[in-house]
Amino acid sequence: MLTIFFSVPSVLQLCVLSVKSFCLSPLATRHFFLYPSTMFSRPRQLDTEAELYDVAVRALMRRAHSVHEMKQKLERRSDNKLLVQVVMARLKENGMIDDARYAKQFARQRTESRKQGKYRVARDLCARGIPDRHISSALEEVAQTSDEAAMVRQRIERKLRSFRGEIDEKKMASMYGSLLRAGFSADVVRRELKAITREELPEVETE
Repeated sequence: MLTIFFSVPSVLQLCVLSVKSFCLSPLATRHFFLYPSTMFSRPRQLDTEAELYDVAVRALMRRAHSVHEMKQKLERRSDNKLLVQVVMARLKENGMIDDARYAKQFARQRTESRKQGKYRVARDLCARGIPDRHISSALEEVAQTSDEAAMVRQRIERKLRSFRGEIDEKKMASMYGSLLRAGFSADVVRRELKAITREELPEVETE
């Protein structure tokens, strides 16, 4: 039985290399270092409830925010923690931020539009500060109207059309890892891969 390991290049390492390369270029000397205050300046600090509330409303007009995301945004615009709490309470009272609603909308959009699995959806909701109880409720609701196996089959069929030549172990492992990263159950992924390709799957460990 063949064991294949996946290693994903460190995003941090790539960023560091990119920054180093840029800093050594003449462009950095001419433009980057001449304008540090413009690129990294702190947003104008607000000291009134009306101004801070207006920032929140305009942000919500662009996209929905979780309670955690909105609090972070407002704290960047005001050092007055009491003022931030007042605006947050006002937003909640007006029904403009609601983690339960946000979680359900997010899970439905990610499942229906992006065809992502429940584990990926849960992870992304957790990163946005959504409480576990709201995540569980949202995933349960989505599960009633979605078919995980069907989504996995669609992804496999689309991937197979992009491959050239025979489906070898490397390609199988690539599909397997990709489906796991998309948030689908390992059992479902293995079953659907085997059913469509009629190939035995290698044991795969992901990092």
